[in-house]
Amino acid sequence: MSTTFLPCGVYHENYKQDHAWWQTKFIKSKMFLLFITLFFIIPWISDSYSLSICNQIGYTILGALGVQLLIGFCGQVTLGHAAFLAVGAYVSTLLVLEFPWPAVFVELGLAYPLSIFIAAIAAGLWCVLFGLPSARVKGFYLILTTMAAQFITVDFIITQYISQIGGRGQAFSLPPGTIKVGPWVIDSDVKVYYMMIVLTIICVVGVVNLLRSRVGRAWVAIRDNDISAEVMGINIIKYKLLAFFVAGFIGGIAGAVWISNLAAISPEHFPWFWSLWLVGVILIGGVGSIHGTIFGSIFMVVVMEALQMAVIPLADTYPKLLMDFLFIKEAAFGLAICGFLIFEPNGLAYRWWQIKNYFNLWPFSY
Repeated sequence: MSTTFLPCGVYHENYKQDHAWWQTKFIKSKMFLLFITLFFIIPWISDSYSLSICNQIGYTILGALGVQLLIGFCGQVTLGHAAFLAVGAYVSTLLVLEFPWPAVFVELGLAYPLSIFIAAIAAGLWCVLFGLPSARVKGFYLILTTMAAQFITVDFIITQYISQIGGRGQAFSLPPGTIKVGPWVIDSDVKVYYMMIVLTIICVVGVVNLLRSRVGRAWVAIRDNDISAEVMGINIIKYKLLAFFVAGFIGGIAGAVWISNLAAISPEHFPWFWSLWLVGVILIGGVGSIHGTIFGSIFMVVVMEALQMAVIPLADTYPKLLMDFLFIKEAAFGLAICGFLIFEPNGLAYRWWQIKNYFNLWPFSY
């Protein structure tokens, strides 16, 4: 069998070949080029604005990854995931600003990395708390439960109590030099980009490996038919709650990473619309696909930025357009969802799959 490509009619001969990350030399070459692009070319050719867009894409990928896990792979609908991003962001911020770390931890730059891990654990456990009703309810009722997580966490607990810690009012200021990883102070878009890309790759690889394991197969079985899965001996409550924990864990990482991109953090950074936005990302990218999470995030961020760039030149003639851009953005978001559900219901990942198959099966692409 060729190790460069797999022509039509040639199949893998064992489990190791079938589940290898990079199955051919061609794929290894593509991944090497992707690595060079992500870690060297993009930081080299991008200005501050372009890097901020890349950071926004990474943040969206991390946020949508947990939503994809719950909806796409476990069949648990959520409309309150921004709450768990908020938990991760606020726990990390409080640990960095308020917790009395030993001097050696601060000097070695370990406070922020440890705060990310602790924030992820806290967000995961908080997500499990609101995932408990999934043991008894599903569908519309589970949607209402997850929406309650948003309103209870952000609008009540964080806004009314957590934000008041230290007498700061509604926002926590993050002075320059606060975010530090080892000897590196995260004080520029390039450094934020490198931290974001590393954590995004780690989270994506971790989720993909989970989906290739017994846990991932149990999640998919529950998604397809939870009654049949339970008859087969799968503890559906255990695996549902595990899915909520992992999704919240990743959301906590996303929130903790996002604070490195902000000068101050407030509840306004985690509105309910952001939860809806993350669901829209996986609908556009493709439900039940890790590629869909990435493609959907890139599509939504780039399209909305392009829309903003198109509105700005018209601001002099129609100043109300710039003032009402938030509503224009929401309208464009709704139109994008409707368009994809009508014309491309399987999302961008399905189109990517078709393009790959076209080239893999050429010249017999038909």
